[in-house]
Amino acid sequence: MTPSHQPLIAAEGLTRSFGSPRTGDRVEVLRGIDVTIPRGTMLAVVGPSGCGKTSLLYCLSGLDRPDGGRLRGFGADMASMPSSKLAELYRTRIGFVFQSSNLVESLTAEENVLLPDRLRGRRVDASRAASILAGLGVRERAGALPAKLSAGQRLRVALARVLYQRPEVVFADEPTGALDSRSSRAVLEVLRGYPGADRSVVMVTHDIAAACMADVVLVMRDGLIRRRLTSPAPGDVLAAAEEAGRNA
Repeated sequence: MTPSHQPLIAAEGLTRSFGSPRTGDRVEVLRGIDVTIPRGTMLAVVGPSGCGKTSLLYCLSGLDRPDGGRLRGFGADMASMPSSKLAELYRTRIGFVFQSSNLVESLTAEENVLLPDRLRGRRVDASRAASILAGLGVRERAGALPAKLSAGQRLRVALARVLYQRPEVVFADEPTGALDSRSSRAVLEVLRGYPGADRSVVMVTHDIAAACMADVVLVMRDGLIRRRLTSPAPGDVLAAAEEAGRNA
């Protein structure tokens, strides 16, 4: 397989567990996951709360370490990669949009978007930042501090900051969860248009209609991927989710 055709990230048999604060027992949240993130693809992960989809997102992105299995990305073993190397991936090749937005409260929306370049001592591209903010419907809030933004506006600014960096893969944790329908459409259209020859998007969502904008939808249940659907209709995803629940 040539480098241009290799997946951005590939996981085999990923496992992850956490200690229960109530009993102290280990609770398995990922029970042996095999998943590939091809180049040029939008992938969505759906499933009920507690099924492990956010844990999967964190492990695939390198923000959390799996307990077992293999995780290769960008030509390296991400599971054992030193923190300094992972940090470099986040500066250059990986973007993550958190539900909490993680904006710097003392900076305006525009300054938050431009922050990565300023931290690296690079020349900023204010016109490009303005274009991304406009595409997400928050250009008029560019001069506002995060405290003056709604939860939905904060998330869109966080997404703009990630897209400004042009990462090879964008991970998004419930990117439309705090948005109204109009704002959700704007965000989803931007995410849908982002994948290219060497760029992909991985999104966790409860929104079946949002998931169906992806090329591939993974249906999770009880720490396992139960179905993999290609360009499905909402009814297909609902049926797969119901089937996964019956067979769990």
